[in-house]
Amino acid sequence: MSELLTREEYEAIAANLSLPVNAFIDGSFRPAKSGKTFETVNPATGVKLADVAACDAQDVDVAVSKAREAFDDGRWSRLHPSERKDVLIRLCKLMTRNRHELAVMESLDSGKTIYDCETVDVPETIHCIKWHAELIDKIYDQVAPASDNHIAMAVREPVGVVGLVLPWNFPLLMMAWKIGPALAAGCSLVIKPAGETSLTALRIAELAHEAGVPAGVLNIVTGSGSAVGEPLGKHADVDMVSFTGSTVTGRRFLHYSADSNLKEVVLEMGGKNPCIVMDDAEYLDSVAEHVVNGAFWNMGENCSAASRLIVHKDIKDDLLERVKTVARQWNVGSPLDPSVRVGALVSKPHFDKVCSYLGLAKKSQIILGGKDIDGAFVEPTIVDVGGNDETLAREEIFGPILSVITVSSFDEAITVANDTEYGLAASIFTANARRAIRGARALRTGTVTVNSFGEGDITTPFGGYKQSGFGGRDNSIHAHDQYTQLKTIWIDLSDPSDSKVE
Repeated sequence: MSELLTREEYEAIAANLSLPVNAFIDGSFRPAKSGKTFETVNPATGVKLADVAACDAQDVDVAVSKAREAFDDGRWSRLHPSERKDVLIRLCKLMTRNRHELAVMESLDSGKTIYDCETVDVPETIHCIKWHAELIDKIYDQVAPASDNHIAMAVREPVGVVGLVLPWNFPLLMMAWKIGPALAAGCSLVIKPAGETSLTALRIAELAHEAGVPAGVLNIVTGSGSAVGEPLGKHADVDMVSFTGSTVTGRRFLHYSADSNLKEVVLEMGGKNPCIVMDDAEYLDSVAEHVVNGAFWNMGENCSAASRLIVHKDIKDDLLERVKTVARQWNVGSPLDPSVRVGALVSKPHFDKVCSYLGLAKKSQIILGGKDIDGAFVEPTIVDVGGNDETLAREEIFGPILSVITVSSFDEAITVANDTEYGLAASIFTANARRAIRGARALRTGTVTVNSFGEGDITTPFGGYKQSGFGGRDNSIHAHDQYTQLKTIWIDLSDPSDSKVE
């Protein structure tokens, strides 16, 4: 965990930051071919941070061409695994050296609290890349069972040129989740960061080049979804795309693949995640801490946010009193203040969207909160929605709004939890081991935590069921699978002169 500085120290870093503004292609920064730019704004203040290159299909073509050239000539893809590992370890050291700068840049660009950037996002980003780097020379291929006259090998090869499309809610960490295994596998990358949060991706590319990642291997193309994401998704020389973001946009990438070269597509999308608290749950103060963290961490801008609290009627009132007590400690304020737990929503359009759900909340029973602040912040809000058919219980809000649903039994809780088009994550709190295991198996989600909120760690695969995504998993050794092709090599050892050989 990184040490926290004072607010004054963070503000001093912010005042002296040199912000990257151009696309990073073939080892150097360059403006968009069109010369166009777009503003990136500090969502907490509304003040412009920089004018960033507004790339388009021309720039995508150049980046893909350079990535293909780098892949085909083997400057990264055919390096010895230990050499790739050494480069990525150097990148991690550079990131560690620049960790406060990265944290401040992330906070300014996204509205995230410096507390979260320093204690979670930056250290976990470094740990993720280092973990995959250390795995590079420890993954073995296989020899399949065959006759004495044959050797059958199953070997992994890098998939090729990979398009990575990043979300705005965890710019650094989601970049690490993708580039860690993709670079470890030997792929060349063309990365589209979210338009709202492009700065840290550009800085990481610069540090990666300094660490020794060859030119053309890691390229960043900044711009809008229609100008950059769509041509990347449709590009015939891109071998696969990994996308994290909304379900609506994820569908588009399936169409892009079908309309082009049938490139592989990995999708990690939305969630409306249940947190079940049964009547036998123990240590309700601890449960309340998990409920609040699950609902309001990162301002609720989290695909695995526990945004539906499904609570047994017999402990509902007791639990909610404890939840309110904890939630009141999550103060709203300047993201660069390390004592603040709830920062700004990422943009004015997203703020307006979340506020529209606050309007719906006022038609239900608001238990806590319900207010927006200064056109950028929304205070932690808890709403008793009555049932799972309410809009607040069905749609992904991506803001600090927790919907409470009352149930009378374990079976009802599981039914309500599964009554959603999503299937990313779930939590269940119970003291009954049999009930916990039955519930974990019955919940149709990619991750289930018992008596805690979380996503596992770097060693556990992360991804969803249903409309929360498919095609692969982030984190763990399984993340490498999506960036490799599996090839069979069949070797005939038989002696043709031996008449007994079949």
